[in-house]
Amino acid sequence: MSKPLKQIHLAAHFPGVNNTTVWSDPAAGSHIEFASFAHFARTAERAKFDFLFLAEGLRLREQGGQIYDLDVVGRPDTFTVLAALAAVTDRLGLTGTINSTFNEPYEVARQFASLDHLSGGRSAWNVVTSWDAFTGENFRRGGFLPQEERYARAKEFLATAHELFDSWHGDEIVADPVTGTFLRDAKAGAFVHQGPQFDIHGRFDVPRSPQGRPVIFQAGDSEEGREFAAAGADAIFSRYASWDDGRAFYDDVKKRLAKYGRGKDQLLILPAATFVLGDTDAEAEELAGQVRRQQVSGATAIKHLEFVWNRDLSSYDPEGPLPDIDPDTGEDHIARGRAQVRMYRDRLATAREWRELAAAHHWSIRDLVIHTGNRQTFVGSPATVARTINEFVQGDVSDGFILVPHITPGGLDPFADKVVPLLQEQGVFRTDYEGTTLRDHLGLAHPDEADQRRVAS
Repeated sequence: MSKPLKQIHLAAHFPGVNNTTVWSDPAAGSHIEFASFAHFARTAERAKFDFLFLAEGLRLREQGGQIYDLDVVGRPDTFTVLAALAAVTDRLGLTGTINSTFNEPYEVARQFASLDHLSGGRSAWNVVTSWDAFTGENFRRGGFLPQEERYARAKEFLATAHELFDSWHGDEIVADPVTGTFLRDAKAGAFVHQGPQFDIHGRFDVPRSPQGRPVIFQAGDSEEGREFAAAGADAIFSRYASWDDGRAFYDDVKKRLAKYGRGKDQLLILPAATFVLGDTDAEAEELAGQVRRQQVSGATAIKHLEFVWNRDLSSYDPEGPLPDIDPDTGEDHIARGRAQVRMYRDRLATAREWRELAAAHHWSIRDLVIHTGNRQTFVGSPATVARTINEFVQGDVSDGFILVPHITPGGLDPFADKVVPLLQEQGVFRTDYEGTTLRDHLGLAHPDEADQRRVAS
């Protein structure tokens, strides 16, 4: 008997806090005007996507005290945007990244519970920690927290937020049939939490929301991050979109669920994925090359190289050869606080590898960054992209993808118009929403049901 086809989960990431956006394209729009967010969200809902994902940018991206072009220069507050989008959409989930390093549980729980009410049960929280000192300067003395402290705070932060969400839990909560207001005894919203990170007690003033708790996302990739996700997240925003790396990550995280009394269907793996479409595969490949060169300007290439060299390389020509000096392997000078989570842990080995590649292919600094950096995940005709996405999901490389277009806000439209209908024809993607909440879209149980299943197991 053949294995039933998995249903694909699709979401849309509003870009900007990344290095994928092409600012120079005439079609590129504002990241401040609400019309851009509304267009993007309406396209995602028209295509029956699960949710929209909005990343968090707490400080302008910079190196050496200078702002550079990898990031949006200013963005409205995440909660404000998501609440506004709740009013112009009906079914689309609304996911926001809110960090646990610089916020407090009561404030964040109150905001997400409010969003869940305002949206009719469509809120989701991407729980992250913040590693860098230059962001930390906006919030706390000393900049960043070491990795082990960040995750200790994050675990207790999420547990405390759950206590707040659940403080209105129980059969004794009823709604007055005349006024619609909630009635409850003197225990309404009462909570007490005492722990190493938080010592708080009081009353949570937002009644139980439609989803009980927001859907919980997690985006960390470290050992601590994977365990954190397996213990309490509903979905992972993964960076592994290639077949081999994606399958290894998928298998590793799913195997961790059993010790927490959870089934494999209780945690979704959703990698970020970029795409370039063309009428033919050849046309799409040519377009992808053009997009990549637009994404990696000369200044961007130098800034990227500085992460590895750990030196100021502003005097180097991005169209010239790689530096002949070795990386500085001492204290982190470029990304303060990132020493604990370096993208390139062995800087000398990476420099040797890159010099060999550049010499073999006669690449400049910019050429090297273009060819070794993140490339478009799906490139081809609509038929090719639809077939490839389905193969990845059916092959347990992922449970779906969070799509990041390189043009804002209209970059999602071609995918919605040309790829989604093909997935629907294959019977692997919905033709309409069957439920009203984000948990419905993702096939996730209500927290009360999930807790009962865990106890029973």
